[in-house]
Amino acid sequence: MEESVRERENPGKGPADGFLEEILETFPGKRTDIKTYSPLALAYIGDGVYDLIIRTVVVERANRPANALHHATVKYVSANAQSRIVQALMDQLTEEELSVYRRGKNSKPHTTAKNATLADYLKATGFEAVLGYLYLAGRMDRALELVRKGIALAGMKL
Repeated sequence: MEESVRERENPGKGPADGFLEEILETFPGKRTDIKTYSPLALAYIGDGVYDLIIRTVVVERANRPANALHHATVKYVSANAQSRIVQALMDQLTEEELSVYRRGKNSKPHTTAKNATLADYLKATGFEAVLGYLYLAGRMDRALELVRKGIALAGMKL
């Protein structure tokens, strides 16, 4: 059987990467080479990955009513916040990550954010595409590193 892109790109897996494998084993199906995914498909999964990271941190920091959790989370998951984070990260991205980012940023989304400029929305889409790519490549360690560094470099406190 041919070695998958995931296996070639990340032979050592961490606990979060095991989660991806469990999902794929629980719901078997055709596996697609992640390099062929559209940038908007990568951004779609990356949006969920980023949201889960931020929600996990917010919930772990304090057991609060759901409305308070939502307000704490929104500061980080908006297109404006993600645009600030990715701009702060630009010199931290690898060539491969920059390529995925550019594809996401240059995509033609069919919607835009209500409270963000088109430029910020496209930067956020590029950032989400990178996170989606890293997640599907089994590289959650790198995704977590970028989120942590990006928040710090953007002068935000989580």
